[in-house]
Amino acid sequence: MSNRPQYPFPQPPELGKPQQVAEGVYWLRMPLPFRLDHINLWLLEEDDGWTIVDTGLASDDTAELWLKLCPLLSDSKPIKRLIATHMHPDHIGLAAWLCRHSGAEFWMSRGEYMHCRILLEDSTREAPEEAIDFYQAAGFSEEQLNYYRSRFGGFGSMIRGMPSIYNRLRDGQTFSINGRDWHIVMGEGHSPEHACLHCPELGVLISGDQLLPTISSNVSVWPIEPAGNPLQDWIDSCHRLQSLLPEDTLVLPSHGLPFRGALPRLQSLIEEHEKDLQIVLENCDEPKRVVDLFPLIFKSPVGNSMLVLATGESYAHLHCLMARDQLAMEKDANGVNWYRRV
Repeated sequence: MSNRPQYPFPQPPELGKPQQVAEGVYWLRMPLPFRLDHINLWLLEEDDGWTIVDTGLASDDTAELWLKLCPLLSDSKPIKRLIATHMHPDHIGLAAWLCRHSGAEFWMSRGEYMHCRILLEDSTREAPEEAIDFYQAAGFSEEQLNYYRSRFGGFGSMIRGMPSIYNRLRDGQTFSINGRDWHIVMGEGHSPEHACLHCPELGVLISGDQLLPTISSNVSVWPIEPAGNPLQDWIDSCHRLQSLLPEDTLVLPSHGLPFRGALPRLQSLIEEHEKDLQIVLENCDEPKRVVDLFPLIFKSPVGNSMLVLATGESYAHLHCLMARDQLAMEKDANGVNWYRRV
């Protein structure tokens, strides 16, 4: 099989209009108001109802598309459950709204659900000093720190609340949908406890952001867990999926087109990060700050709009190398971290 992804469905469906990609499995695309202008959602049909995987962003455009679609879905059978792969707003923005509207049960992993609730709490307060210290340690200027302060708590503006109760998704859990077993496979790194859905009988993986065909998901350290090592978690998750998936698996990603070629794509993701880790290591013979890594890791200049994501990803590379005992860190008198090759 070719090392490049193969795309059996080269054209996406119209926004809000389902397209069948496997027996009982439908592809639904919703708009995003970003450079990445879409998200893929998934509908699983069975005799007595529907399962929805992810919701889209809490925008009027997306809500309007759902209002048109829900009556068509539930005309003859109910929407039974809503499964959220993870806690990012483009995936759970309308979860509470859609559950209220449809009566669906809400399913999510505990780590993702609790993280959402914490971020909603953050939406009502100023940036904590610990977060300011975290970005000051990365080398932020006062102007950049003020920009972060002004943007803190924005999560709540991109979702319409969270369901007050949830059903917990666990790794290895199985759903019987349309007489076929769908297994929950957890990944880490991009988010705390990301749920993928694997149906071996159909040869299908709903991958969320854990496996995308052309881009690599952001893997970041965040102020809430400042000593985390998410990049190693991400690499380990890629290895795990490699060991689990058959070569001809049809991957249904949250962004891009459905594709085959999961195994070489996973290997490519691993190698890309290992290459960046080596580049960072080779450039730390002289001490570096987190912000000094931007030109090494990212192809384009990092402006304020991408500053937090770029910082989180740079921290992730540094922490991975520290965990491998290849870098050491010292904090200077101004609270700035400096990283040097061991």
